[in-house]
Order: sequence, then structure tokens, then C-alpha cells
Amino acid sequence: MPGTGLQMVADRLQEIISPILWTLGLELVDVVCVGQGPRSVVRVLINKPGGVTITDCEQAHKALGPALDVADPFPHAYTLEVSSPGLDRPFKRLQDFQRAIGKEVSLKLRQPVEGQWKVTGRLMEVDERAVVLAVGAPRTSQPMSLDREMIAEAKLVIKV
Repeated sequence: MPGTGLQMVADRLQEIISPILWTLGLELVDVVCVGQGPRSVVRVLINKPGGVTITDCEQAHKALGPALDVADPFPHAYTLEVSSPGLDRPFKRLQDFQRAIGKEVSLKLRQPVEGQWKVTGRLMEVDERAVVLAVGAPRTSQPMSLDREMIAEAKLVIKV
């Protein structure tokens, strides 16, 4: 819901949070504000190469708490949560796609391509406008280029 009060608060908090996390060697993935009144929650999702540990979350929480107290995002009490976004989170930014190059991804499309609403393949290339997937069996895969506008959701394929 772009433009909503909570989204505007989250956008403002990103500008405060990102540089603090950077000094800790962490990357801001997203800031999500949910709830209302004293049940409001500021959820900060962080990442780093190799993955996030509980210690990373604790350090980020300790560093962000005082900064957010100064920013005072709400006129009431709120809860600050810091966590990893999880392996299967949807990609939001170009960096998310870039991190997945060489890995298998699943794309949900806004319109069907060759009758398919979902495409899975190895991510070969990405830029601001398009992604290129290797689709099919490894030895016989064919490159498929898709405009990023066509992608409703992109995620890593997690193999258990």
C-alpha cells in the first residue's frame, strides 16, 4: 500500500536504519510497519553474505533501538523486531536478483508466456530491465529473456 501512513513511516525509517546496519556489515532488506497504537511493530529484515546469525540480529537491535528512539516513528510505544528475511523470500530489489545469479529461481508472471504463468530456471543474467533464465534440463536448456515488468514475484527455489 504505497502512500499509506505506515508505508511512509517505513520509508523514512529505511533512511535512518540502512547506514547503521552498513557499519555492522549488514544489509537492509526491508522495513515493514504493521499494527496500530501500542501494538505497532517495526520489523527490520537484514541480510549479509553467508547469512544472518542470531548475534547479527541482536547487534542490529541494540544499534537500532536508540536511533529509532530519536527518530520517534510513532507517538506511542511499539515493538522493534530484527530478523533474517528467510531463504524463500520474494526478491524486491535488483541486488536480490544479482545475488541469485547461477541459482535456480521461480518466477510468477503478470501475464502468461507461451501459456505459462510460472517459469523456473537458472538465473543467468539480470539488469534493471530484464532477466535471462536457462530453462529446461541442464544440457538442453534454452535461454529465456523476460522483462522485469512481467514478473509478479521471484524467489529462490529451495531444495531440501
